[in-house]
Amino acid sequence: MKCNMGKTDRIARIIIGACVIAGGVYFASWWGAIGIVLILTAAIGFCPAYLPFGLSTCKKGCCCNQ
Repeated sequence: MKCNMGKTDRIARIIIGACVIAGGVYFASWWGAIGIVLILTAAIGFCPAYLPFGLSTCKKGCCCNQ
């Protein structure tokens, strides 16, 4: 599994994921569980949805290549 997410992408996913989870808790909806997926992908630095499109938000020499 090769890292394909840059720092900005990871930070955005953590913030959005936390907001989705908070919304799910507030509205008592299971849809908040989707936020967990965003936070997990940010934590590991890999997004499987990027693979079919060949996308990567990682810059050369960033944390992904260590």
